[in-house]
This record gives sequence, C-alpha cells and structure tokens, in this order.
Amino acid sequence: MAKGAAAKARNTSRKVRHGTHNKVVTVRTKTHFYKPKTLALPRNPKVVRKSVRKTEAGLQRMDKYNIIRYPLTTESAMKKIEDNNTLVFIVDKLANKRQIKSAVRGMYEIECEKVNTLIRPEI
Repeated sequence: MAKGAAAKARNTSRKVRHGTHNKVVTVRTKTHFYKPKTLALPRNPKVVRKSVRKTEAGLQRMDKYNIIRYPLTTESAMKKIEDNNTLVFIVDKLANKRQIKSAVRGMYEIECEKVNTLIRPEI
C-alpha cells in the first residue's frame, strides 16, 4: 500500500471508530420559510367519476328541456298571466335570455316579445 492510501485508511478507520463531528448549519437570510417544490404528477384516474360526459364548453348540453324546468303557478304568476298576458317559468340559472326565448319558442310554438329574468334566492 502506498503512503497516501495508508493514511487515508487510518483516517477512515478513526472516523468509523469515533464518528465525525462536523455539523453544517445553514444560514437563513429570509424571514419566511417556503416549502420546497415537489414533483406534481398529472391526474391519472383508474375509474371515471361522472357518468355524464361534458361537452366542449365544459357544461352539460343546454337543450330546451334543460333550460325550462317548469311553469310557476303561484297566485302572483296567475295574476300576471290573466292581466299582463305574461307567462312565468322557472328556468336553469345558467341560461341566458336568448336561450330562454328559443326554448319557449321550441316547446310552446309561441313568439316571445321580451324576456325578463329574476334570480330567486331559494333556487
């Protein structure tokens, strides 16, 4: 064995017997500790959770049967029908006025003059 190799072996055997005592302290210069970024894998589900597929827009298909849920038959709605010649429907919250107008035209074969909307708190 060469002199350098013998010295290296002696050093290593001493470190094995007595252990090394050189603790490294990291100096932190910021007051906030930031969690290290780890690997974020994309989702790869084994089971499909939803039975209804989404369309390109990301929502379920809004056809006339999904837009208009049911006609409202309260006293105030009946008064509107009799006095103002106005129909009152409960419709989907995501439907806009154009969709409501075309759905009424498609289901009841009547022409709408205008559409008024109101978002009620219980629906």
